[in-house]
Amino acid sequence: MPRSSLSPVTSNLPDVAERRALQLLVVDDDATQRSLITVAAKQAGHEVTAAPSVAEAIEALRASRFDCVTLDLVLEDGDGIEVLREMAEAKFAGHVIVVSGMDGKRRSAARSFARSVGIELQSLPKPLDLAALRISLANLGKTAMGLPAIHTWGGVATDAIVERHRN
Repeated sequence: MPRSSLSPVTSNLPDVAERRALQLLVVDDDATQRSLITVAAKQAGHEVTAAPSVAEAIEALRASRFDCVTLDLVLEDGDGIEVLREMAEAKFAGHVIVVSGMDGKRRSAARSFARSVGIELQSLPKPLDLAALRISLANLGKTAMGLPAIHTWGGVATDAIVERHRN
């Protein structure tokens, strides 16, 4: 088929200017992981605060408002569950993305605890898939603006493709 006969895929994705930057707290004691998450989030246009410990995470949560927290479950000075407890006491209204090398059972326990205290939580395993993180953050940015999530992969807007197949 000649290239000129292909119709372009239209996208409902907003321009970068229309996206809302998330206020993100990255809690991880591993400097490499913290840096990877920070760089990926900043490249996506989000504001990032980093905390390498439970104590610094709690201090940051008390001092600022965050839309999202990425949280490792095992930290040098304690457990990520301690951070979730502090978030629950502060009536945290944002989202949590657990980024942990712990087994699925431990991540599932964290998810159950978070739900029991009214915190939205999703989980990504280590080693972290940066594409999955970017998609999660993009979708959280959409919901923060009151818009439906748009899952994208490789620059292709899947909602546009799905819509074409529904008609």
